[in-house]
Amino acid sequence: MAERGRISDLYQVLLNSPPIAHGWEQMLSAVRNRSSISADVRELCILRVAVLNNAPYEFDAHAPIALKAGVSQTLIDAVRGADIPKNCTEIQREALRLTDAMTRDIVVPDSLWDEVKKHFDAQGQIDLVATIAAYNMVSRFLTALHIGH
Repeated sequence: MAERGRISDLYQVLLNSPPIAHGWEQMLSAVRNRSSISADVRELCILRVAVLNNAPYEFDAHAPIALKAGVSQTLIDAVRGADIPKNCTEIQREALRLTDAMTRDIVVPDSLWDEVKKHFDAQGQIDLVATIAAYNMVSRFLTALHIGH
């Protein structure tokens, strides 16, 4: 309650295991609030993970955050498509390409990683990969436990 002002459906489930809920909150708070990547990039990656993993609860929770971060409704809608949207910045595009590779294929091709490194410093690379990995965990948790379906 202190951190978020309410207890979401996700946290109501997580609180069945206080140690997991605590660790989850620590990790996801760092990803959301203390990352070096911009909020628009972070939220686009989260939305893309939600789409790829068929996690509508995650998408619906983050779409308003993406809007507040300056992502247009048009781009939010475009992230739902099969391909990476054409109406994003180069940095957003590379982050979304990384999101697709990490989520769909797990292995990131060297050529893609070389492109990512052009746009993100060492901390940004870690923060970006951690964001994508963390929200893959979130979406898989939501989907497995039928939260928000």
